[in-house]
Amino acid sequence: MDESRAVGATEGEGIPVKGSKHITRFAAAGAVAVIAGFAVNGVTAANTVPNANVGDGSGTVSGYTITNVSYNLNATSPQNVDTVTFTTSAAAGTVKIKLVAAGSTWYSCASTNAPTDTTWSCDTTVGTQATAAAIDELRVVATDT
Repeated sequence: MDESRAVGATEGEGIPVKGSKHITRFAAAGAVAVIAGFAVNGVTAANTVPNANVGDGSGTVSGYTITNVSYNLNATSPQNVDTVTFTTSAAAGTVKIKLVAAGSTWYSCASTNAPTDTTWSCDTTVGTQATAAAIDELRVVATDT
């Protein structure tokens, strides 16, 4: 009998005898791996994820043009500046000014023409009193919100 065929095999069937246990083991291992893969996939597919929004965009950021600046002196002590008023080229929501470059004092401003919000008055008596001698800049920080 030819050893390359299984017992009972006829000529031409060619079922290998040598190493057939290894083929069966590999086939069984492959089947187990496929079943395990489906089982794991079934568990992860059960997640519930809520809807969300994600985006990327850009917009133009433009500055304001400041005009009609007026430094209003104190009537009794004219060396003191009590208010600074000016106009912004577009509506603003929050406006602050700084008058001394090396200083850290920022003065809040209030709109004097709501709801247009383009004319502003800044009280420079709150906190550190602004003085004409110390003023060396007008720095305006404004935002439309």
